[in-house]
Amino acid sequence: SVHVLSPGYVNARLEKETPIFNKQRIDFAPPEKINSLVVSSNQLCMSLGKDTLLRIDLGKPDEPNQVEVGRKDEAKVYKMFLDHTGSHLLIALNTSECLYLNRSVQKVRALSRWKGHLIESVGWNKFLGSETNTGPILVGTTQGQIYEAEISVSEGSLFSTNPDQYFRQVYTLEEESGPAPVCCLEIERGIEGKFFIIATTRKRLFQFVGKMPEGTEQQGFSSIFAMHADHLPSFREFPASFGFSEIAFYTPKLRSNPRSFAWMMGNGVLYGTLDYSRPDSILSDERVWVYPSDIDITVNKPISIVLTQFHFLLLLPDRVKAVCTLNGQVVFQDLFLEKFGLLTRMIKDPTVQQIWIHTEKVVFRYHVQRESRDVWKMYMNMNKFDLAKEYCKDRPECLDIVLAKEAEHCFQNKRYLDSAKCYALTQNYFEEIALKFIEAKQEEALMEFLIKKLSNLKPSEKTQTTLLTTWLTELYLNWLGILEGDPSQRNLYLDTREKFRTFLSSPKNKDCLFNNRASIYELLASHGDTEHMVYFAVIMQDYERVVAHHCQHDEYDEALNVLSRHRDEKLFYKFSPVLIQHIPKKVVDAWISMGSRLDARNLIPALVNYSQSASTQQINEAIRYMEFCVYQLEETQQAIHNYLLSLYALCRPDSLLSYLEQAGTNPNRIHYDLKYALRLCAEHGHNHACVHIYKVMELYEEAVDLALQVDVDLAKSCADLPEDDEELRKKLWLKIARHVVQEEKDVKKAMACLSSCALLKIEDVLPFFPDFVTIDHFKEAICNSLEDYNKHIEELKREMEEATQSAKRIREDIQEMRNKYGSVEPQEKCAACDFPLLNRPFYLFLCGHMFHYDCLLQAVFPNLPAYKQAKLEDLQKKLAATSQPSKSHHRPKDADTISLGKGQQSREQIKADIDDIVAAECVYCGELMIRSIDKPFIDPQKYEEEMQSWL
Repeated sequence: SVHVLSPGYVNARLEKETPIFNKQRIDFAPPEKINSLVVSSNQLCMSLGKDTLLRIDLGKPDEPNQVEVGRKDEAKVYKMFLDHTGSHLLIALNTSECLYLNRSVQKVRALSRWKGHLIESVGWNKFLGSETNTGPILVGTTQGQIYEAEISVSEGSLFSTNPDQYFRQVYTLEEESGPAPVCCLEIERGIEGKFFIIATTRKRLFQFVGKMPEGTEQQGFSSIFAMHADHLPSFREFPASFGFSEIAFYTPKLRSNPRSFAWMMGNGVLYGTLDYSRPDSILSDERVWVYPSDIDITVNKPISIVLTQFHFLLLLPDRVKAVCTLNGQVVFQDLFLEKFGLLTRMIKDPTVQQIWIHTEKVVFRYHVQRESRDVWKMYMNMNKFDLAKEYCKDRPECLDIVLAKEAEHCFQNKRYLDSAKCYALTQNYFEEIALKFIEAKQEEALMEFLIKKLSNLKPSEKTQTTLLTTWLTELYLNWLGILEGDPSQRNLYLDTREKFRTFLSSPKNKDCLFNNRASIYELLASHGDTEHMVYFAVIMQDYERVVAHHCQHDEYDEALNVLSRHRDEKLFYKFSPVLIQHIPKKVVDAWISMGSRLDARNLIPALVNYSQSASTQQINEAIRYMEFCVYQLEETQQAIHNYLLSLYALCRPDSLLSYLEQAGTNPNRIHYDLKYALRLCAEHGHNHACVHIYKVMELYEEAVDLALQVDVDLAKSCADLPEDDEELRKKLWLKIARHVVQEEKDVKKAMACLSSCALLKIEDVLPFFPDFVTIDHFKEAICNSLEDYNKHIEELKREMEEATQSAKRIREDIQEMRNKYGSVEPQEKCAACDFPLLNRPFYLFLCGHMFHYDCLLQAVFPNLPAYKQAKLEDLQKKLAATSQPSKSHHRPKDADTISLGKGQQSREQIKADIDDIVAAECVYCGELMIRSIDKPFIDPQKYEEEMQSWL
C-alpha cells in the first residue's frame, strides 16, 4: 500500500513489516529434558537429563559435542555459568558442588575448593580472562558470601594440577533479615584505574567502588571489598521480593563497557544508564517500571530479563513482554503455546545480540532487527528532537515529521527563530508557514525562515530563488528603516545591517541578485538607502553606478579611488572629464599608474576641455601625462604627438624645439603631422621650430629663407643639407650671400661665405655688390679664383693626352686581333655532341672550346633574351631567302666572280650578325654558364615525366 506521509514524500511499505523481535524455533529435539542453557560468543551449552552436557558451536551447528558428567549419585544441575569467551563452563550442582569444563577438553573436573557452596552467581573478569585462564573472578553463593577465585588450565597435561587456583571469601551481602543470596555479580572498569562491582540480592543492589594501582589487577579484588569492611557500600533497596532478582546489561560494541542496565526485582524493573565518570555510583537516569496488573508476583512472576538498546524483555511462564526503555510502554508481547511447556529461562549472547529461550523440551531464538526503527517517534513525543532526528536521519519522510513537530513545539513556546529554522527544513507548505509568522507579527523569524529556505533551494529552482531573494531584500530594508530611527536599537541595527550585507554578498545568491539587480536597485531607491545601493553596486561590480554616485555627491576622491581600485578602462574614459576638472593632479597620477592599459587618445577630449578653461599650471598636468605617454610608454599615435605639440606651442616654447630635435629628421620615423606642426608653430611665431620642420620636409629654400630672418648661421646649416644636389646647395648659398651683401652690407661676412662653400666663386658673388665697392676687398678672392682656373686647365690637358694614348693602344689591339688564328686537328670533336668537328660548319673560341654551328645555336637560343631570339629568327629567315652558291666545286673563277653582287654581300652581312649573337661568347665559359647556375637540371614541367621514366 502507498500512502503520503507529508507533502513532498511518498513512502511505500510492505504489507507486513518484519517485527523487531523475530522468533525462530530451533529445529532440535532433545533426547532428555533441558535443565539449563547458557550462550556466549556463539558457544551454546545445555544440560540434558541427569548426566549429559551438550556443547554446540553455533558457527558449526551440525557438529554438536556431547560430554558425560560422570556422576552416579542423585546430584542435579542447579545452574550453569559460561564466561564471555565461551571457553570456561561452571556447573553448579544442587549438592553444593561445582564442576568445571573447558572448551578444549572433554573431561569434567570437580572444583574441590568450591565444595560445600551452592553457587548462585559468577562475576567474570572480562579484562584478564583468556581461553586457558579466567583471571580473578567473583563467585556468589546462596548464603550471601562473595568469594574470589581463579581457574587455570595448564597447557602441558591438562589436569595435572587442580584447576581452581584459590577460593577465598572477600565479602558477605546482607539484607535487613541477615545474609541474602548473591543473585548477580558484575565487574566493570571505569576511567583512571577505577573498578565498579555490582552485586544484587533479592531486594538490594550494591555497588563497590575502588581504585586498583596499574599492574595489580592480577592480585584480585580483595582491596576493593576491604574498603567496605567497616561500613556498608552504597545500595538501592526495594521493599517487595519474589525470592530472587536478576540484572541485565547492554553493551553496544564487543569489548566495550556496558551503557545501560535493567534490574528485575520484586517491585518492578529498575533501569537506566551507566555513567563511569561518577565518583561513587555509576547508575544514572534511573527509572522504575512497575509491573502491570497482568503480572502477579505470587502467581506468574517474571523469570528472566534481558536488555537491548531500547528495550528490556521479561520472561514470564507463558509469554515474553518487550518494554521500551524510552517511554516504558509494552511494545511487544509473544504468547507461547501450552504444548511447548512452561518457559524456563531467557539469556542473551552479548557478542551477537541474540536472545535464547527454552522450556524443558524446546529452544527458541529471537533475532533483533532494526530495533531503532520507531525510536524517533518516541523521542519526538518526548520532545527530544535532537535524538529523534539522529535516529531518522536516513529516513527523510520521518525526519520531515520530526522537524515539523519540533517547529510547532518551538512556535507554541514562542521560540520563533528556532521554529523558523526547523520549518525551513520541512516540506510543509511554504505559504502556510509564512502566513503563520506574519500573523504572529514575527518579521525576524520570517526572515530567518526565508533565509534557511533559500539556502536549501536547488540551483534549478530559479523562480523560487528570485521570489525569496526579493522578499528578503524588502524585509531587510523595512527592518533597517525601523531600527535606524530608534537610537536605543543601535546595536541591533548594526547587527542587522551586517546580516543584510552578508546576504547581499553571499556567493550562493550572487547569480540571482545579478540577474535581478534592476529590481534590487529599485527597492533600494524606493527606501532611499543610498549607502546599500553603493554597497550592492560594488558587489555586482557595477562600478559605473558607484562612481556616478560619488561624483553626484562631490566625493571626487572616493570616485577616483574606486576607479583606481578596479582599473576599468571604460570607466576612466567616461568619468575623467568630470574628475580632472576638480582633482587634476590625482587624476593624472591615476592615469600614469594605469600605464599602457589606458589609450591616451580616448583621454584627449577630457584634456582638451580641461586645458581650454584652465590656467598654465593646470595645463602642465596635461603636458605631464602626454610626456609620460610619449617618453615612457613610447606611444606612436599621431594624435598624441600632435596634442603634445599644441601644448608645447601654447605654454612651453623651449620644450617645443627640444621635442622636435629629439624626434629626428627622418620623416618616416616622425610621429607628428609635419604640416600641422608647421602651421601651429607659424601661428605662434616659433620661427626656429618652423625652420626645423622645413628641414625635415626637405623644403630647404623655405628653410633658408626663414632662417635668414632668425640667424645667418642657422641658414648656413640649412644650406648644406641637400648633399646630393650641388645646384640646389649653390642656390641656397647664393641666397645667403645676397642676404649678407644686400641686407647686412657686410663684405667680410660675404667673403666668409665663399670660404664656407666650395661651390661659390667670386664671380657668383660680384653681381650682388654695389658699383662703388673697391677691388681691394676682392683682390685675394680674385687671385684664388684665377689660380683655380689655371689648375683646372692643366688638369684638362692631362686628361686629353691620356685619352689620345688610350685610343692609340686600342687601334693596335684591334689590328692584332684581325691577324689572330687557331689550328684544328682532324680528330677534334664538338664539345656539345661529341661528333667529329670538321663534318659541319663550326666555331672555335679563344678558350679552346669548339662547337658545331647548329649545336652552339641549340645551346644558346633558349638562354637568349626574347628580343634577341626574335632578331635571330629573323636573320635566319633572311639568310635562307638569299641565293645559295653553286654546289659544283669545279666552276671557273670568273663565274664565281660574276655571281658576286649585292645579294651575296647581304648574305655575308647576315652571317656576321648571326655570329655576333650566337658566338658572342663561349657557352661553357661565358656569362651564360654563370647565369644558369641556379637552373634545375630537369625542367620542372617535365619532372614528373622524367621521374616516371626511371621507375
